[in-house]
Order: sequence, then structure tokens, then C-alpha cells
Amino acid sequence: MQPLAIFGGTFDPVHLGHLSVAWEASELLDAEVRLMPASVPPHRPPPSASAAQRVAMLHAALQGQSRLTLDLRELERSGPSYTIDTLIELRAEQGDRPLVLLIGADAFAGLSSWHRWIELFDIAHIGVLNRPGMSVELQVELAIQKAVRHIDDAAVLRALPAGKIIDLAVTPLEISATRIRELLAAGRDPRYLLPSGLFDDPALLQPYRG
Repeated sequence: MQPLAIFGGTFDPVHLGHLSVAWEASELLDAEVRLMPASVPPHRPPPSASAAQRVAMLHAALQGQSRLTLDLRELERSGPSYTIDTLIELRAEQGDRPLVLLIGADAFAGLSSWHRWIELFDIAHIGVLNRPGMSVELQVELAIQKAVRHIDDAAVLRALPAGKIIDLAVTPLEISATRIRELLAAGRDPRYLLPSGLFDDPALLQPYRG
């Protein structure tokens, strides 16, 4: 069964670094990938752009392709966007379909600080987005979980609904949303850091203009 992979974030704004790793993960896993913008992220300051503005940018960024799609459920809930709640919802909808939570290696290293983190493995696999050859030191409890759950073959993941960890070697694009916001505030156009669709309508990037 084709897995469903979730790639969350504030997407403030969505940039080519987000899209390139999501696309590669989709290819590596042969998965449908949904980009899921967070409403109130528990671990970081609130976004600069409103939910509606970020959704408009995502729609513009994803036009012309069907591999990456959009899931707005976290924006439709009130309160903090806890990943566990989202995955429980998806599991109820998707039955035994494999679910994969895509997260960067740095975020994975901090997984044990997440709300109800150990329960994530009961509901989904985790795909860790790594640059080739990269290694991150893990806390003991998380390192134990990775040791017993780690797989190298995506076919194993596709045969089970949840519970495994797979490293996905993706091409890193060192693009910073913070830097993009700074450039836009200074009146500059980060033309080759953002999807071209974001430049089609000047109103899309207006939230960041100085």
C-alpha cells in the first residue's frame, strides 16, 4: 500500500528547501506527501504571516504538480498543533495504510521533548531527513528507540502501518525562512530561494515587505 507521508512546518514562507526535501522523500518512499502548515507551533514563535496568507503561498508553490499536496487540518483546529493529535486523526481516516512523519535530523534529535512522543511510534513511522553522511547525537532513550526500530529498506515500511524509523538521504538546500523574511523586509527579491509561483502575484509576499 502506498504510504501517506506528512511534512509539517510553519512555512513562513514556504521555500525551495521545504519543497525539494519533500519531493525527494516522496520519491524515496514512493509515498503521497502532504504539506501540513501548523497553526500554533508549540516549539517556536508564531508565524509572521497569517494562516490564510501562508495557505495562499502554499497553493501558489504547489501548482503544476500532483506529487505534493496540502492538508490544512491543523489550521482548522484551535490551540497548539500537536503532532500526536494530527496522527491520531489521520490513523482513524486511513485505516492500516502506512503513515510516515517526515522530520529533519535536528528535529528528530529533540523528539523526546515532543508532547507524548513515545506514542508517535504506535501510529506512524518516522522518516528522518538527513544529508548524506550526516550523524546527530541522540539522547539515550531516543537512541534506544532508533536502535530497535531502524530499517534501511523502504519496502519494509510499506508493509507495516507504523513503528519503524528510516533515514532518508536528501539533498540539503541551506535556505533559511528567517533570511528570506529579512531580504523581503529590505526590499529585495529572493528570486531563486522561493518557488516561482510566489512571484506571480505581488500580494503573496506582501506580509514580509518592509
